[in-house]
Amino acid sequence: MTPLLHPTYFSSIAHYVAMLKNDNFTFEVSDNYQKQTYRNRMHIYGANGLLSLSTPVVFSQKNRQLYKDIKVANTTNWQDLHWKSILSAYSSSPFFEYYEHDLQPLFENKVDFLMDFNFKCFETILECLQLDVKYNKTEIFNLQPEQHTDYRALVNNRKEVVQNFSPYTQVFDDKHGFIPNLSILDLLFNEGPNAELYLAAQQISL
Repeated sequence: MTPLLHPTYFSSIAHYVAMLKNDNFTFEVSDNYQKQTYRNRMHIYGANGLLSLSTPVVFSQKNRQLYKDIKVANTTNWQDLHWKSILSAYSSSPFFEYYEHDLQPLFENKVDFLMDFNFKCFETILECLQLDVKYNKTEIFNLQPEQHTDYRALVNNRKEVVQNFSPYTQVFDDKHGFIPNLSILDLLFNEGPNAELYLAAQQISL
């Protein structure tokens, strides 16, 4: 069965491990939006350890809203702040300069809808890693999908399962040790073209 996942903001390594388990996978695009998930959040490795970066959104809990209809709140210069945080965290990493110019436009061009932006981030990562993957999108929401291996729980930030991933060299691991399952950006900047082999060798816990 093909994996079923949420499109998220520079998805975690676990998301990419799940994606590469099959020749194709499916993105859940028919669900309602939920706060405090990786839909609008990623974790990177900063000088002080784990650093969470969140895309601000326009959202009210009074009425249910589809994820695909959630707009980005552009009242602050969040893109510039996120890019500066990425620069601070990874400018000294082995492969940052190889991918910098591919990624920087994502933090310079205004975005309107969160899901659209997440797909742009995803497509950019595919180009950087030269991954040839095929995926579909859901047309309706199904709480218990029968045709998929359900990895949608990976979107949970609060109830995240600790992943026993193999360590790789990280910029600040001499200060804080290895931090597993960060944003795919951490693996990209530290491992470069070797990232695909790393992902293929990992197993997911749910």
